[in-house]
Amino acid sequence: MTRAPYTIDHVQLAMPPGREDDARAFFVGALEFIEIPKPPELAQRGGAWFTSGAVTLHVGVDPTFVPAKKAHPALRCSEYERVITRLRERGVVVTPDPLPFDGHDHCYIDDPFGNRIELIAS
Repeated sequence: MTRAPYTIDHVQLAMPPGREDDARAFFVGALEFIEIPKPPELAQRGGAWFTSGAVTLHVGVDPTFVPAKKAHPALRCSEYERVITRLRERGVVVTPDPLPFDGHDHCYIDDPFGNRIELIAS
């Protein structure tokens, strides 16, 4: 049987309308992603796109926004302890999971809109 060779192109998170500056402050300011321009035909919808290494996140506007409390992206982090310290210094609540994930420390944070994000030490 032939299997399709998939990779993830991007992960989309939702946010309420008009909160792009909060998204930038969190994803660029706290998590140190780089904002990438949205194509002009999509920019009018609002939201913002971010990248770090092989990870691309699209944060899109949802007029009926409800935060994702269970479903979440899990991001491997090469400088885990430094990033955790940086997040805490910016007032982000970091919830460590006492059980290792694949033998690595990991924790949960929320973006400014309440979406759950998992960080895993690499």
